[in-house]
Order: sequence, then structure tokens, then C-alpha cells
Amino acid sequence: MSELAIGDIAPQFDIPRDGGGTVSLQTFAGKPVVLYFYPKDDTSGCTTEALAFTALLPEFEKAGAAVIGVSPDTVKKHDKFVEKHALAVILGSDEDTAVANLYGVWKEKSMYGRKYMGIDRTTFLIDAHGRIANVWPKVKVAGHAEEVLKAVQAM
Repeated sequence: MSELAIGDIAPQFDIPRDGGGTVSLQTFAGKPVVLYFYPKDDTSGCTTEALAFTALLPEFEKAGAAVIGVSPDTVKKHDKFVEKHALAVILGSDEDTAVANLYGVWKEKSMYGRKYMGIDRTTFLIDAHGRIANVWPKVKVAGHAEEVLKAVQAM
């Protein structure tokens, strides 16, 4: 899938989520959605990012937005992650990476000379009409949730 751009229709999805049940983009039709893709539960950067979004969740909700984190981890891993860190954001399980592929964030990465496929940490802001309003590729975690919140509040 090619890169999604501002103005594109956000691809629909319906995937298992933490706590049981599923999360679907359609559920949030008519309100903004912060959709953030992260590599792995309970790693330092991903934990910091999830805690930052959780801390700001009341502000996102006040602005009318939902926050959904998506990784290839299992629902069981998500549940442990949520419990360990008292997370309040929705975590979607994309075990087959279908959603990551739809959004163009499942990419070849390289670490210590070894190539592998993984999530390219990316956040999408989807507007109330289901269009991509903003994209943050290759996210640096520090200050990211605050930056996304400002974009939501500016909508």
C-alpha cells in the first residue's frame, strides 16, 4: 500500500481489542480519531507513548476525540500491558498486520545490520468525516501526545 496522505479517506478496520470485543473505525464515525501505530507492548518507547496518551486522554475526550493504539501484539499481551501500566486508551490487536499494511506502516526496518519487517511508529489524525487530517511519520515519543492533542484541539 502506498503512503496515505492528508485528505485521503482513512481505511476502515475492525480488529480485536484489549478487554475483549473489537474496535472499529466505523464506531467513531462523526468524531475525530487519533490512530497511533506502535511496534510492541511493554517496550520503553511504546510504554512512554501509551502513558502519555493515557495521561492526556481526558483532554482528547474533552475535544471529542477517541485514541486508539494499534500493534501486532495479541489481545492477551495488550491486557497485560493495560493492567501493568493502568492504560486507558483503546489497544487494537493487528496480529496479521492487515491494518498496518492498509495504513502503510508495516515496513522493512534494520537494526544492527539485520533487516526485518515491523511497525514504523506513525500517528494518524482522522477527522469527523473519516479523512486523514494529519500524519506524523517516524514518531519521536517525547512530546508527541501533546503535539497531537494540539492538532485535535485546533480542528
